[in-house]
Amino acid sequence: MIVTPQTRHFAEPLPLQSGALLPAYELVFETYGVLNADRSNAVLVCHALNASHHVAGWYADASGQPLPRSEGWWNNMIGPGKPLDTNRFFVIGVNNLGSCFGSTGPTHTNPATGEPWGADFPVVTVEDWVNAQARLLDALGIQKLAAVMGGSLGGMQTLSWTLQYPDRVRHAVVVASAPNLNAENIAFNEVARRAIVTDPDFRGGHYLREGTLPRRGLRIARMIGHITYLSDDVMNEKFGRNLAPSLPAARGSLPQDREGTRSTPGPGADPAWGGPAPDRAAPMTAYRYSTQDVEFQIESYLRHQGDKFSDYFDANTYLLITRALDYFDPARAHGGRLSAALARASAKFLLVSFTTDWRFSPARSREIVKALLENRREVSYAEIDAPHGHDAFGGARLFRTHRGAGDHRMTEASVMHSIARLVPRGARVLDLGCGDGALMAHLQATRDCTGYGVEIDDAKVLACIAAQPRRRSGGV
Repeated sequence: MIVTPQTRHFAEPLPLQSGALLPAYELVFETYGVLNADRSNAVLVCHALNASHHVAGWYADASGQPLPRSEGWWNNMIGPGKPLDTNRFFVIGVNNLGSCFGSTGPTHTNPATGEPWGADFPVVTVEDWVNAQARLLDALGIQKLAAVMGGSLGGMQTLSWTLQYPDRVRHAVVVASAPNLNAENIAFNEVARRAIVTDPDFRGGHYLREGTLPRRGLRIARMIGHITYLSDDVMNEKFGRNLAPSLPAARGSLPQDREGTRSTPGPGADPAWGGPAPDRAAPMTAYRYSTQDVEFQIESYLRHQGDKFSDYFDANTYLLITRALDYFDPARAHGGRLSAALARASAKFLLVSFTTDWRFSPARSREIVKALLENRREVSYAEIDAPHGHDAFGGARLFRTHRGAGDHRMTEASVMHSIARLVPRGARVLDLGCGDGALMAHLQATRDCTGYGVEIDDAKVLACIAAQPRRRSGGV
């Protein structure tokens, strides 16, 4: 699937949550599939920290051939015949304001000065991004979305869509996300920001004017962030205490993270880390006894990730996006009561978390599930046993859609089928908000599962009681 980015100019200034006003701006976006006649099949995909509008497909060279390493960051999810089938859905990816991948941001020209915005670019929030996305949908003539979906920071935007524009969203898919950042996550972001702003080449955020780049700070910030994306198990399995080879791996041979673009190890490389495959039978390698040289494979991997990141990402963008993460907290305006904040939402929800994700742990997703259930909203929740930590969401295939002719909505049957694919055979299941027990019955029939369903809606409890006896045995 070959794709081409598009740009939309907006002359009307955008009011921001901070009280500032962003003057005329541009949004870069991509679309996949065809918008149907009644404009009901649009799906908005929101990106995470260092990703972009390039969600799926490949870019092409002058001869029309796919460019190497140009694959979209969620290409395994989106495309013809894939879970989000572009033969049926019109998928939209938007680059957020403040980014460095095309939409107006710190690297663009400040119309008031004629110089790059730099540190003068106004602080933007998740809510500001959603408002800008809504303007783009207006320009595309799309009033209501079949779904909004995203992982991590993209999941926060998805959640915010259901609160800012509840009448414009039918379904919301929130993956590996949280209703706000806890103190630990804010702390990681702050350490990363300090690494950037204390780089002598940062120059108060106006490095582009002075012809410098704070690469050292960006490298360290990325190394810190990357540690939080991987689980302890994966890091030990990939690297353990293995020593780095005597010669550094060739640039570009290490695997990339799943929040951005992907790569695969080069020929003859160890797939666990991308460098030359260690000889397990070889004599023990001697330490270098150096505090400056790379000693362990994990050090080589992190330095590579930092080097690569500093080549393509903007430091001010990193500051802006991590601060937007910090500020997101829809419950704040409701005295910290998430259930009160989510009372506005009317969409049907699917939440997904991963067992080894400690950056946005399953407990954070369950907070959202609980708040939605307290508001008697329709919600399904899948907690996937995956070893990859927060990075797992980049490889997640979340749902299949019903292929009935002319039906562009994600059906209950399709969601049940998708969840069943994620549940191990014979597992014990707790289904919060089980409705009439249909999902439990489906899991019993197709996956030999046992467990319980919890439902607080009286009508749905009665519907479960009226259903087949086997369904009643798994529902409360």
